[in-house]
Amino acid sequence: MPEPIQTAVIGYGFAGRCFHSYLIGLTPGLSLAGIASRDPQTREKITRDRRCHAYASFEEVLEDPKVQLVVLATPNAVHCEQAVRALSAGKHVVTDKIMCLSLNECKQMIAASEQNGRFLSVFQNRRWDGDFLTVRSLLDAGKLGDLRYAELSWQGFGPWGGWRGQAEMGGGRFFDLGAHLIDQLLLLFEKPAERVYAIIRRDYEGTDIDSEALIVVSFAGGGTGVCDLSGTSALSKPRWRVQGTRGTFVKHGLDPQEKAMIEGNIDDAHEPEELYGRFHDNQAEIVVPTLPGRWRSYYESVAASLQHNAPPSVPLEDARNAMAVIDAALRSAASGQAVTL
Repeated sequence: MPEPIQTAVIGYGFAGRCFHSYLIGLTPGLSLAGIASRDPQTREKITRDRRCHAYASFEEVLEDPKVQLVVLATPNAVHCEQAVRALSAGKHVVTDKIMCLSLNECKQMIAASEQNGRFLSVFQNRRWDGDFLTVRSLLDAGKLGDLRYAELSWQGFGPWGGWRGQAEMGGGRFFDLGAHLIDQLLLLFEKPAERVYAIIRRDYEGTDIDSEALIVVSFAGGGTGVCDLSGTSALSKPRWRVQGTRGTFVKHGLDPQEKAMIEGNIDDAHEPEELYGRFHDNQAEIVVPTLPGRWRSYYESVAASLQHNAPPSVPLEDARNAMAVIDAALRSAASGQAVTL
């Protein structure tokens, strides 16, 4: 058996604490060498909570020869600069989503990965949401027929705090949740995105992050995808509405893994039956049990890529395609016109 990949997480906020360091600790093939934070009190929490080394800075991680993989659980605005530096220092890199803030930054990161011969991936854990896996299984089985329309919604009420409430740091739902929904949308249609139209509103008082974002993507062959991200909706729409030539699938509710993970055991995640989706055709409504999700699979795939040269679960071409749509959505919102890719 190969030695575990020595991994360091940069940042111990919500993502670094509840997602990355937790999931890395569950992954055979990865070993949590340490977590970096500039705050002395946070470093005390790191050593107490995770029982690993607490690095005082990102630079200290890069200088540690035993660290092979660096995970960026840092504000979105610094992902590009930190990823390029880590790759250039000979480290493999996983960056939390969103990968970066522009297509140009994405290209810089991919170029650094290729030039230095190092692995680069984006933490798209929601490829293993149970609801997404359920939708894909319906499409793969031909139940929905030819996919014509998919509306993916994620809504809440009120702005976020911390750096996620600051536009200059890459905060807001458009970058955070939009990165997941656009990635899922591109995987569902499996055809090139051709045009993007977006409306982004910033109506909160006291913060400049987006309050609403609506992204419409036209695909080759005539399919249409919609991502509806709202921070001003006290009553959420269905998380999924997927329409094909043979029927429609509708589902409410969010994947239960995050709640279970925060409570300390992701394997306890369980979705109540009342949140199961419904498939409709011209004759009947059929309840569709949600397939189990498995976020563990992401870091297991990272370990397999680094130890056994397995194909990456999130190819860089997928990351580039998603950033091209995000970049086009920002340009469309600024101009008020659809953008052709």
